[in-house]
Amino acid sequence: MSLTLFSLSGKRALVTGSSRGIGFGIAEALASAGASIILNARDPVALGAAAETLAARGVDVKALAFDVTHEESVNEAIEHATREIGPINILVNNAGMQHRAPLEDFPLDKFNQVMATNVTSAFLVSKAVVKSMIERRSGRIINICSVMSDLARPSIAPYAASKAAIANLTRGMAVDWAKYGLNINGIAPGYIRTELNEALLKNAEFNTWVEKRTPMGRWGEPDELGGAAVFLASAASTFVNGHILYVDGAFTATV
Repeated sequence: MSLTLFSLSGKRALVTGSSRGIGFGIAEALASAGASIILNARDPVALGAAAETLAARGVDVKALAFDVTHEESVNEAIEHATREIGPINILVNNAGMQHRAPLEDFPLDKFNQVMATNVTSAFLVSKAVVKSMIERRSGRIINICSVMSDLARPSIAPYAASKAAIANLTRGMAVDWAKYGLNINGIAPGYIRTELNEALLKNAEFNTWVEKRTPMGRWGEPDELGGAAVFLASAASTFVNGHILYVDGAFTATV
């Protein structure tokens, strides 16, 4: 097998929620395989800084600020990108959020926000991007799931529900769109060392629990998701469809 199967040269990837953390790490990996990158976030300052970082490394990168939970904003942004930048060959639905509270006290507005950010956004952005993919009969969509797609922990039941939903939405997308030549898969990270998890990293008790609970004995790093993303975005995975790839240091393999 030739390693050229993993090349993304000539491909353009949109990664949502990519100004930092997992999204930025995946964007870096796709760029290293030859893809041009469209970064997305709502904060234009953070987005601009992320784009400058990649550009300084020689990456062909554009920044596209829009709200992934707002249908009109999504449609306008994707139309603009397709017209002014070029067709999107790879979509990574990474935008997400977390809110912790006892389930009996969990505010409805926060529940709705978690679901909108983690699930509805992937539906809206995919629906907007997939039209041109179907016309070209080619495209890759990668949805960022979680070990919480299959598991649960106290105080994050809505997050776990949202990640279970995005995993099955991934399978549903594959079932509906594989006939058009599209590949839709998911990546389910374990506990990754990101700004989103900063409070957990600083919690000595929780940090020790993660290290003991994960057979590899440590947290993952954002760039350790890059290989999985390149694989699923490339010609190396042509018959992989509707699959959730766990990148979790064997977290879900043990009890």
